[in-house]
Amino acid sequence: MAKVGFWLTDASAPAAEIAAELGFEFVVLDVEHGMFDLATLERYVPLLTGLGFEVFAKVLGPGREPIQQALDFGCHGVIIPHVESLDHAREVTAFAKFPPAGKRSLAGGRTLKWGPITDDWIAEQDAKTLCFPLIEDAGAVADIEKIAALPTVDGFQIGPTDLSTSAGRGAYKHTAADWADIERCVEAFDAVGKPWLFPAWTPAEQEWALSRNASRVLISMQYYTLMAALRQAKESYDVLAIAAKAAAR
Repeated sequence: MAKVGFWLTDASAPAAEIAAELGFEFVVLDVEHGMFDLATLERYVPLLTGLGFEVFAKVLGPGREPIQQALDFGCHGVIIPHVESLDHAREVTAFAKFPPAGKRSLAGGRTLKWGPITDDWIAEQDAKTLCFPLIEDAGAVADIEKIAALPTVDGFQIGPTDLSTSAGRGAYKHTAADWADIERCVEAFDAVGKPWLFPAWTPAEQEWALSRNASRVLISMQYYTLMAALRQAKESYDVLAIAAKAAAR
């Protein structure tokens, strides 16, 4: 069964605690578009892992420093945005793996439990930390079978909205062309036995992801969830207020 996940935009401890209490299994930190600086991220990741979450960071961009920093802080995986092609994927995913597999720079600290670097630790890090390109560019879809086969790639996340705009279709509307791109990516990773993460905000998307054996399904976003709850509360109150006003006439 797929792990169920929650999308976090800021470092709210109560939001994380509530998600853990409700049984969410992993979180994605939106470092690219969210409200995380390095000091905040460094403190928040241990709180999340202490709550039992598998922690992914959608990093600031497709570069060495944001990828390495997220992994050094203790994230279980990185999601790398704006991967444009096979050559670009080969370059940027290498920063998530140590030589000779990749180009990640060695650093002591939390992931070493403040001890010395060993060969066993290097091998363990390469095996356990996950590198997922975010497929949100039409050029990446064109190369998806070759990207899936890269040894520095452990899985992927789809970015349906950016992918739709990149392909010239405008906003994501769940069209046949949108689903054709998504299915092609899923089939490419299924063919090489690698997992995938799907943002499924609607019941229909969630049902599809489960039917296709997604390894991880994001089902809610921090501020969308707050907006929905506040809207429901306000609309319920407005109904009562209108009724009370009518009764007072």
